[in-house]
Amino acid sequence: MEIKIKKAPLKKRKSKPTDESKLGFGKIFTDHMFTMKYKEGKGWHDAVIEPFHDLKLDPTAMCLHYGQEIFEGLKAYRGPQNEIYLFRPTENIKRMNLSAERLCMARIDENLFMEGMKKLVLLEKSWIPHGAGTSMYIRPTMIATEAALGVHPSSQYLFFIVVGPVGAYYPQGFSPTKMFVSEEYVRAVRGGIGHVKAAGNYAASLYASRIATNMGYTQVLWLDAAEKKYVEEVGTSNIFFVMGDELITPPLAGSILPGVTRNSVLTLARHLGTKVVERPISIEEVITASQNGSLKEAFASGTAAIVSPVGHIYFRDKEYSINGGKTGPLAEKLYNEILNIQYGLAEDPFGWRVKIFDGKKKSRV
Repeated sequence: MEIKIKKAPLKKRKSKPTDESKLGFGKIFTDHMFTMKYKEGKGWHDAVIEPFHDLKLDPTAMCLHYGQEIFEGLKAYRGPQNEIYLFRPTENIKRMNLSAERLCMARIDENLFMEGMKKLVLLEKSWIPHGAGTSMYIRPTMIATEAALGVHPSSQYLFFIVVGPVGAYYPQGFSPTKMFVSEEYVRAVRGGIGHVKAAGNYAASLYASRIATNMGYTQVLWLDAAEKKYVEEVGTSNIFFVMGDELITPPLAGSILPGVTRNSVLTLARHLGTKVVERPISIEEVITASQNGSLKEAFASGTAAIVSPVGHIYFRDKEYSINGGKTGPLAEKLYNEILNIQYGLAEDPFGWRVKIFDGKKKSRV
């Protein structure tokens, strides 16, 4: 399918940020977006990169009533010689199609997805910031647009991609965060949709997240829904613990999002010689290890923050310190190693980095 490009008039284009230290996260978007429509019996059609604009939806569009909405998140990075890189984009594309399948939505051709995303990023490459720790965030989204009431899979969908420059996800940057353990509320159950990137998962997390924020905590550390005993994941990230000489993380069992960065952390840690264990880990085990000193560090991983050290955990009216509230050496090592691969500053032994622009040379798409 041909992807048409309709450029925004120069006089209507936005002013680019001049102070990269104030980018924040998810507040600024570029001049263009990619859109594509789906209709049952016709398939995907009308692929176009066009000026950034508001969406027009019928009040009965099914995404507004029955929650058929999925999305992904990845980044584009500017290299030292002005190269443009993506980090493991095929994994995000595959995961989005798994999300689509679980929510009975239309799958997207992987090559078309990649082509549309590359073309959009390259058109907007002047928006990719230059500063350390900055990047361009990419948000592919699909929503159900059939105008109908009644619970059934939609026959029409809109797929779109928006991009924008971002700085650090957390205001404190790469500094230890504080986690609030929720026993009263749960995020997802096995057999549900916790393993896919669906909007409903995040809606379910908001109430407990607000409680955590009001108490001065960065994120919620979720427990399993059945027993409220085993650690599952953080609000926007997967979770890891360093106990003794092992890096431990909960296994993927249907209620935890299979993070691309999670997989990268596990792969890199093994490559560096760290013993990696995927097993159920109870919150009681975490607290006990914190008290007896065997819990050396904890950190979360995700696209937005990459690796985020955890300095404190709040559980049952008491706060527990991890590594004296300081960043641990493994978290710092993994963070820097992944960051250097993403920005083209180090060798990429895993083939994760995808170059889409050779600096001053012509683009590859």
